[in-house]
Amino acid sequence: MANVRNKSSNPVFWVLMAVILGIILFPVYWILVTSLKTPLEVVLPIPTIFPRELTLKNYIGVLQSGFLKNMGNSLVVSISSTLLSLAISFCAAYALSRFRFPWITNTLFLIWILVVKILPPVVLAIPLYTMFNAMSLINRILGLVLVYQVYTLPYCIWMLFGFLKSLPLMYEEAAQIDGASKSATLWFVVLPMMRTGLVATSIFSIITAWDEFLFGLLFIRTPALRTLPLVIADYIGEYETLWGNLMAIGMITALPILLFSHFVYAYYTKGFALGDK
Repeated sequence: MANVRNKSSNPVFWVLMAVILGIILFPVYWILVTSLKTPLEVVLPIPTIFPRELTLKNYIGVLQSGFLKNMGNSLVVSISSTLLSLAISFCAAYALSRFRFPWITNTLFLIWILVVKILPPVVLAIPLYTMFNAMSLINRILGLVLVYQVYTLPYCIWMLFGFLKSLPLMYEEAAQIDGASKSATLWFVVLPMMRTGLVATSIFSIITAWDEFLFGLLFIRTPALRTLPLVIADYIGEYETLWGNLMAIGMITALPILLFSHFVYAYYTKGFALGDK
């Protein structure tokens, strides 16, 4: 404890922290100032650290292009795919961690879903497209939610499996001794203890679905149904890149993830405070 206090009172420590913080935040600052520059100032040979003329035309142009509709699509797809992944992966992870299967079965299953996770998405694109086309799920939000399980489900199973393995069995056994059914034990005992694991897993799942590009490009044809990564790609052309609009849409796109991160931080802080009491 004394060592930590000595470090926090050392000026070199604070200078080093300021440098690290500046390196981390500078790209965010550069995106912000570029989004507030005029098109001519963006392409100057010598970049300006501060905008000479502040303008909101980049943000206005992005908002007038129907961008909010596409952001709504991304929110629906990300949240829906995350909820579906959490529901399926929780059941799978609970079965793997609590029920007695032959060890080779558990091992092969976990290895298999890990292989699916590390496979290049383009390898799965053609068979998935053929299958979803046969089920009339191409160019539909539901189809995109289901296909994103290729990204999110293996990761969620591995994450929740690790959390469930660390939970002691005595709480579940005590509930069953008191007469609780298996479903009641799962709902009232296991799920409350798994809140931290579910929240942590949901963060990575939402970010993965929010940033996905390839399957969205292949499975969505109608512009009104496109997600944000597809819209962002429109600002990068063969002969011209609209940097001002691109940075503006980047700032707006980051807001939902930042708000979600703030909510998660507040949740964790409140949970720790209640735990200390």
